[in-house]
Formats: sequence, C-alpha cells, structure tokens
Amino acid sequence: MQSEARTDVLCTIIVPAFNEEDTIREVVERLLALPGRNQIIIVDDASTDGTPSIVEEYVPRVTLLRHAANRGKGAAIRTALAAAEGEVSIIQDADLEYDPNEIPKLIEPILRGETNVVYGTRFAHGMHKGMALPNKVVNVLLRWAVALLYFRRISDEATCYKAVRTQLLRDMNLVCERFEFCPEVTAKAIRMAQPILEIPIAYTPRGKSAGKKIRWTDAVEAFWTLLRHRFSRFRRSSD
Repeated sequence: MQSEARTDVLCTIIVPAFNEEDTIREVVERLLALPGRNQIIIVDDASTDGTPSIVEEYVPRVTLLRHAANRGKGAAIRTALAAAEGEVSIIQDADLEYDPNEIPKLIEPILRGETNVVYGTRFAHGMHKGMALPNKVVNVLLRWAVALLYFRRISDEATCYKAVRTQLLRDMNLVCERFEFCPEVTAKAIRMAQPILEIPIAYTPRGKSAGKKIRWTDAVEAFWTLLRHRFSRFRRSSD
C-alpha cells in the first residue's frame, strides 16, 4: 500500500530568470497559487529589462537572488540550490512553456517515498506538433544518447521539469553553467543508480521570436556532457 503524501514538507521551486519581463509576473502568480508549503527562489541572471523589479514586488513571499553578470541557467540553479530549504527541489522556467499547475503531481511521488527523481515528459504521446523540427531532432538524439551511453530509456531527457530530492541534487556536485544542467543531472542520477520516473505534462513550445534562449551550441554541449559524465570520475559531495 502506498503511503499518503506528507503535507509538512517544503518544496523548493527554483526559477532561473533572464529578461523575462513579459511572463515572469504570471509565472510568479501561478507559483504562489499552488497548494502546499512551497519555497520559491527566483534567480535573476543579470537581466537588463524589468524582470528583477517585477520580482521585487513579491518579496518576501518569494526569495530573489541576483547574479551581477549573466552566467547561465545551470549557474542560477546552483546559486538557488545553496539556499534551498525544501525536501524536494524542482526547476520552473520563467516563461510559460511549462504550466506551474503540473508541479504538485511531479513532486508527489517523491514526497510519498516512491522515488527520488521525477521528470515531466513532453513526449509521452510522441513529439509535440508545435515544436520546431531542429528541436525535435535534438530531443530524439538525446534520447538515443542516453540509451546508448547509460542503457536507460528516457522519453524526455531535456525537459525543464526535473524534480529531485534536494539532498540528492546537492550530492551530485553540479558544475553546470548553462543548459547542460539537464544532461548533467540525468547522467549523475543514473550513475547514482536512481530510477527516473517520467510523468506526462502539458507543454506550449515557444520560438526565438518569443524569447527562447537555447542555441544550437547548447545541443553540442548536451551531448558532450552526457559523454563526459559517463566516463569521468564522480564523487558525491557527501563522500
């Protein structure tokens, strides 16, 4: 029998943000409306628009951390992780590609003690029709790379929605700076013998004209990250 989910446990929601003034307010409002005791950490990665001033309106209901210079999504996540108080941490992009209302169902299996890692998969029923063809190709290739290098089948390696028990995430000794956060977590979770539970989520893709920041070079870095962490020496931070 499955145990009931605990209601006294904080979930830390980490939001890396860089020049997202058009969407950040709605993202914050949706996060604040979520049930449960959630710690929301927004890391402003040296935005040059109104993003930080908008977030400041919500302090202290949210925690705002700031980088003096733009460093990247991975660096922002690592900055937030040092301040995380929740038993579970999950990543939320500052745009509206991912719906914050999906978060409770993603963290629930971890709070129930069923697993330590949950990915929200965009591809449970195949590739999203609205996704650009190059993005589809890269996502398929990443899926194959994980299967080839780690002998693990994952439908959506690059999903933003990665929920991980916070101490486990710290134990991974993350070194990522940009979008290689995703393959680094995948590689290290598998090397730590952690099952990855995938749960279908809604997804609304956006393009460069709407502010999407990932570049083709990030795809190259993702494959290199999977390869590098497959064969490099890995020690937990607690070792």
